[in-house]
Amino acid sequence: MPDTCHRHDVLILGSGAAGLSLALRLGDDLSVGVVSKRELIEGSTVYAQGGISAVLDARDSIESHVQDTLKAGAGLCDREVVRFVVERGPDNIRWLLDQGVEFTRDEERLSAGGYHLTREGGHSHRRVVHAADATGRAIATTLESQVRDRRNVTLYEQHIAVDLITSRHLPDSQDHRCLGAYILDRGTGRVETFLARFVVLATGGASKVYLYTSNPDVSTGDGIAMAWRAGCRVANMEFMQFHPTCLYHPEARTFLVTEALRGEGAHLLLPDGERFMPRFDPRAELAPRDVVARAIDHEMKRLGSECVYLDISHRPADFIIEHFPTVHGRCLELGIDITREPIPVVPAAHYTCGGVMVDRHARTDLPGLYASGETAYTGLHGANRMASNSLLECLVYSEAAAADIARLMPDASDPQEVPHWDESRVTEPDEEVVVTHNWDELRRFMWDYVGIVRTNKRLRRAKRRADLLAQEVIEYYSHFRVGNDLIELRNLLEVADLIIQSALRRRESRGLHYTLDHLAKDVSQRTPTILIPDDYQPRPRG
Repeated sequence: MPDTCHRHDVLILGSGAAGLSLALRLGDDLSVGVVSKRELIEGSTVYAQGGISAVLDARDSIESHVQDTLKAGAGLCDREVVRFVVERGPDNIRWLLDQGVEFTRDEERLSAGGYHLTREGGHSHRRVVHAADATGRAIATTLESQVRDRRNVTLYEQHIAVDLITSRHLPDSQDHRCLGAYILDRGTGRVETFLARFVVLATGGASKVYLYTSNPDVSTGDGIAMAWRAGCRVANMEFMQFHPTCLYHPEARTFLVTEALRGEGAHLLLPDGERFMPRFDPRAELAPRDVVARAIDHEMKRLGSECVYLDISHRPADFIIEHFPTVHGRCLELGIDITREPIPVVPAAHYTCGGVMVDRHARTDLPGLYASGETAYTGLHGANRMASNSLLECLVYSEAAAADIARLMPDASDPQEVPHWDESRVTEPDEEVVVTHNWDELRRFMWDYVGIVRTNKRLRRAKRRADLLAQEVIEYYSHFRVGNDLIELRNLLEVADLIIQSALRRRESRGLHYTLDHLAKDVSQRTPTILIPDDYQPRPRG
């Protein structure tokens, strides 16, 4: 069978809010390819419940949103980036409205344009616009509908990128540039060549590196791992956010209970009914996520409890059902009536605050390669992401990438032919148990040793285990035909190592990185943790 080569002006890896909004913002005259690991909207965006933070109320201000974000980020946010993103919030909400997203309305809030705004942890004002408690689904399905109607966009569902193609793949190349990607068609099992003038990583985060996570199965850090292997710097990988409240039930594996419940007055309770958050922070349940997650972790360990409880039953039943239909419906399926009883909850890995370093245009260190959304490190989140700033970041940086690509496209040349994927010296896998066993071991030791509370001893133990597993997977990858699970495991091990390295370097407790060996903040470490690959080349100016 002949090798297949696909060519596009822009190749977007990932189909969440970052990827699809970028595809829609690129000109109709450009050929765009969008690659999705599963169905087009099967990513973290569709599961986002809370909403998008933006200054829409006259009683709120840009400065207040900026200061709240800086405070949540525990001193590591880039102030200029925070202002850049926050200032573009209202326009991006209007862009979503133009696409057809229907946010929950409240006609009495005329100062907010008639939209209902909720409040979440770290915010000093109501500024989270939402579509009931299924905002991500409203955005994802709307963008999906729009992008399927675009004739210049080709969709590749059930495809997963193996690695980026760079100038290194060309003999005697003096250039330093991204040319495309090798991509596995999960249907045929063949690795195909995709070439493009510009490539965008919008592959989401890496929370599947942990045993317990709110994320879907596709969140395996693919873009971060591929960019690192291609010579890009990564930053702040030690700051993995654990969402404080995921539903604790054997049939609810990854169901997140939106923070908006706490914004509307829900209380966190111990098994005996005692409210405990006021003991940990004057903001109580509305403290930033790192504070709440550590408090829950502390109480569970102190009491030997399997979970704590989130109670909103003191609010009117009609209010609960109207504002939280997704949470109410899912809990009811499991025999929990949240209008009458509390919800059992536990923390779970939720968001990757670090990622591939990008500039204000979403450009990575590798010319021709961009990154947006959870894959990227922009400087917005610092040591802890404030609730509902993530979808905003996706939209702002995809808008920036689209504008930069449009500016550079006239001078961009088509990539020349590159070697196709070579499977001539590999065979069919002989023991898939190697992949499944190593996957399970990785996620367990990352949860135990590199979780909410860390120590130097735990981190060193995790590093030894990660190194050993990486060697086994490299050997397996070298000898056998690649499949989806092997690709994801290889990427997760790469990301795990980046997380552990970063955590070992930060000898203080700040934001999401909390270590018993260094409990205080250290002002000398008020800088991002930047990891530089051995083959890193500084990006040319311009």
